[in-house]
Amino acid sequence: MNKPDTINKISNNTSNFDVDKVRADFPVLQQQLRGKPLVYLDNAATAQKPESVIDTLATYYRKTNANIHRGVHSLSEKATAEYESARTKVQAFINADSTQEIVFVRGATEAINLVAQSFGRTTLTTGDEIIITELEHHSNIVPWQILSEQTGAILKYIPINDAGELILEKFAGLLNENTRIVAVGHISNALGTINPLKTIIDKAHAVGAKVVIDGAQAVPHTKVDVKALNCDFYAFSGHKLFGPTGIGVLYGKQALLEAMPPYQGGGDMIQRVTMANSIYNDLPYKFEAGTPHIAGVIGLGAAIDYVNHLGLVAAAQYEIELLNYANAQASQVPGLTLVGTAKNKTSILSFTLDKIHPHDIGTILDGEGIAIRAGHHCAMPVMERFNIPATARASFAFYNTCDEVDALIAAIKKCQRIFN
Repeated sequence: MNKPDTINKISNNTSNFDVDKVRADFPVLQQQLRGKPLVYLDNAATAQKPESVIDTLATYYRKTNANIHRGVHSLSEKATAEYESARTKVQAFINADSTQEIVFVRGATEAINLVAQSFGRTTLTTGDEIIITELEHHSNIVPWQILSEQTGAILKYIPINDAGELILEKFAGLLNENTRIVAVGHISNALGTINPLKTIIDKAHAVGAKVVIDGAQAVPHTKVDVKALNCDFYAFSGHKLFGPTGIGVLYGKQALLEAMPPYQGGGDMIQRVTMANSIYNDLPYKFEAGTPHIAGVIGLGAAIDYVNHLGLVAAAQYEIELLNYANAQASQVPGLTLVGTAKNKTSILSFTLDKIHPHDIGTILDGEGIAIRAGHHCAMPVMERFNIPATARASFAFYNTCDEVDALIAAIKKCQRIFN
């Protein structure tokens, strides 16, 4: 799967997936950049928004804007209904048991920090162990480093091989009776590696550990079923799922969330406050202090509606075919080295060019109207593992095309001509 073999250029209408029709739903894709058609290949950083999401946000601010849960007037009641409707959509989208297991946060980063500080800080002590991986985004590294400093817990890492895959034999060797938390990304943002979550979760549970999944890169590209995975916590961000920025979701098993103290204090997370003490609200509101990003939550609901209507399975298959094509074309460019060649991966093409810094690649491609990401991608341990300072990263979504891949390859060759 996704090997850089030579393959034919796929049609823009493949696997019953009409990419031309899909592209028409995204206004930002209809523009030119520096006099050339925009080729947006930075989807792992943030995805573009369909017209339906943009319209939903505009409609909320034009016609509904009001605070939620505490108002008795009509606008507040309408806003509350739309907000809680979005929670129900999220529950169904990831197949959680209850809306009580769905906590709205600012993004995957805040979700992971919430788990680290509310669950981890109250349960871990000196000598306990946390296992993460060399593949992680900084948002799934730094919170655990902070927690280990606070509690005296020991932080361990699952190493990766030259293809960018986790070495599961090493993971088995790290697990023991002191393992309390295993935190792992579903899909690597730097390499596109899809991790074998079910195997990891089952092995962690066998020693009594709880498992936290960073799903920020996964929800736009694969169907997530938290009950089938049997993970304890799952975090993702709305803006990578074609929704607004500043909104995200923490899923947690209800029994765990009920036992955890609040992460923040303020309005709406309480039932009663006196000068002596406070009685906290029920789930999930115990973790949603203050006025939330109401429009963001409603916009996330609209994004889920869009993805459900589109059909995530067909979109994911199209993305695999597109990445196969990109791998095949890139493998024919002399001096280009692919970084991250896992057998099971999706959506991301990370690469280096001989004697050309990734930042220079990104700058030249921008001049061609092509938006990629260049740098360490908030995954410095990955770069250290491959002994490189950075990569150039093209990351795909279901609205990208083979013609855009061709434009990318042509621009890469232009980089080589300029520097050589």
